[in-house]
Amino acid sequence: MPHPADPDFAARVLASFARQNAMQLIRAEMPLVAYGRTEIHVPHWDGIEQQHGFVHGGVVGMIADSAAGYAAMTTVPASASVLTVEYKMNLLAPADGDKLIARGKVVRAGRTLIVTQAEVFAVKGEKEVACALMQQTIMAMHGKTEK
Repeated sequence: MPHPADPDFAARVLASFARQNAMQLIRAEMPLVAYGRTEIHVPHWDGIEQQHGFVHGGVVGMIADSAAGYAAMTTVPASASVLTVEYKMNLLAPADGDKLIARGKVVRAGRTLIVTQAEVFAVKGEKEVACALMQQTIMAMHGKTEK
């Protein structure tokens, strides 16, 4: 991957993440921001469970979309923002653990379209079990910053 278009990408990504009320609602944190990669962690709590006691697939999709989208954001200039165009996600196993970790990464960063992937893991103790795999297309919106 080439060098960052914005040397302050990490601060910009974290500021954007802090403005996402949806991430606050599910108690998500972003402990890792690196060029082309991010991680989002969510504790397992009853407010995000479905009827079997697993974390709801919608929440799994939320964190996969955001982790990969923020990975894409690390590659664009400060004068641009990003928006998901589409994603396809496979749920591989129930999201059953003490927490979930979504790891997003950039596969290819073009000027307008950025292809990303995310893997979501359910963590119990030290053991990680893959529970979802996602591929995503992001649109870079040049000249349009966030609110």
